[in-house]
Amino acid sequence: MKNAISPIRTQDFSEWYQQVIKEADLAENSPVRGCMIIKPLGYSVWENIQKVLDLEFKKTGHQNVYFPMLIPLSYLEKEAEHVDGFAKECAVVTHRRLIQDEKGLKPDGALQEPFVIRPTSEMVIGDAFSNWVKSYRDLPIKINQWANVMRWEMRPRIFLRTSEFLWQEGHTVHETAEEAKDETLQMLYIYRDFVQNYLGVPLILGRKTESEKFPGADTTYTIEAIMQDGKALQAGTSHFLGQNFAKAQNIKFLDKDGIEKHAYTTSWGVSTRLIGGLIMTHSDDDGFVLPPMISSLHVKILPIYKKDEEKALVAEFIQNLTHKLAEKTFNRAPIQIDVDWKEGRGGEKYWSQIKKGTPIILEIGPRDVAASKVFMTRRDKEQGQKISLTSEEFVLQVENILTDIQAELFNRALLRRKQQIVEAHSKEELIKALSDDQNFPLKSVLAYVSDSEESRAVLDEYKASFRCIPLENNPEVNEKCLLTGAPVSHKVLIARSY
Repeated sequence: MKNAISPIRTQDFSEWYQQVIKEADLAENSPVRGCMIIKPLGYSVWENIQKVLDLEFKKTGHQNVYFPMLIPLSYLEKEAEHVDGFAKECAVVTHRRLIQDEKGLKPDGALQEPFVIRPTSEMVIGDAFSNWVKSYRDLPIKINQWANVMRWEMRPRIFLRTSEFLWQEGHTVHETAEEAKDETLQMLYIYRDFVQNYLGVPLILGRKTESEKFPGADTTYTIEAIMQDGKALQAGTSHFLGQNFAKAQNIKFLDKDGIEKHAYTTSWGVSTRLIGGLIMTHSDDDGFVLPPMISSLHVKILPIYKKDEEKALVAEFIQNLTHKLAEKTFNRAPIQIDVDWKEGRGGEKYWSQIKKGTPIILEIGPRDVAASKVFMTRRDKEQGQKISLTSEEFVLQVENILTDIQAELFNRALLRRKQQIVEAHSKEELIKALSDDQNFPLKSVLAYVSDSEESRAVLDEYKASFRCIPLENNPEVNEKCLLTGAPVSHKVLIARSY
């Protein structure tokens, strides 16, 4: 059976990924190396991510703001660990204008202090917090911004790693450590529910090891997903920053007894990387697969006809069908339907929708009209599985079909993930799992391994790293590291990653 995407996943997963994006027309590389142009279908996914998450943020008391993209260099220097973590990725603005000479345009007007294009906004937002917070009555402050950030990327890949990308970053200030820790976990669970319920991507919730946590944080929590090739993807993070940034930026308040104290802060974010994770979780060798919950289009109708009189019959049938479908809902909103009346061959139109991941494709021709039927393709099913339904059956079942597609995609990914993660009970088992890099998919490993320089050196040999210490089914114990013999208290997830 011929596939629409070449190479297929098992042949070259990296190139397959690029071809899925190209054939679905999701995005393309821009003239600036490492940056991307997000096209309408790709951006519609990001818009839906924004829409759902923005509502969830506001339900929990967060308000949207916007901060400048340029950050004075001196601000970044205030928190030593933070600047060390981001220094090599920063883009720096050093001049304020261009002038023309005989050789062309050149920078002119050197700035007294350079600006950094935000790699993240803890420092500039923290400076604002230091002005906004005076008393315990001002707390908590809970803000979020939808923005772009810039981090020079050596090995760019569309959606996964680009120099400029879109994201949201939440920042909060609290009176006590307990409130800030609760906030950190609350946002982690909001991310979990969204990614699993809307994107259909199963997650492992965990805490980052000390060596992998966010620069300047006390604790970093993460949502990790395992892609079809077995590599892990950090899909989002939530950071308990303790008082580190508050002390660096003088975020203080007077408590109820008039005593001045440093506040506690958090930050958390997800980005357009989620779209890359969506692609690598569900797409197949025929292209993009889009879960209905995050799709802006649920049903694509393809009229099939040769003669004008056939077109008129088909058009009347489709008009009646869409009128009935307009009354149906999915996920508490109207089902989104589109009819493709453009010129072109039916087969080309059909495969275009397959490659774009449209959840349901309906083909309707004169014979279908005569029998009051539709031919339905579910994008979650294998190639060639077309189902004939009466139009009445389809209208009655469409919401359940969309719900079933969403559930099927999640359950399929969950089953695959269970098969991709193995437990290692000895150094030999750990090394065997990590060294088996010729098969598809790669294996991720759960094991008792200490976060030490010696352990990390071993993992580096196999291009693997600590992904997280899982929060679920991972009780505290007294065990020894499989690599060093040092005491360890929890299993850690180890994998190659994006």
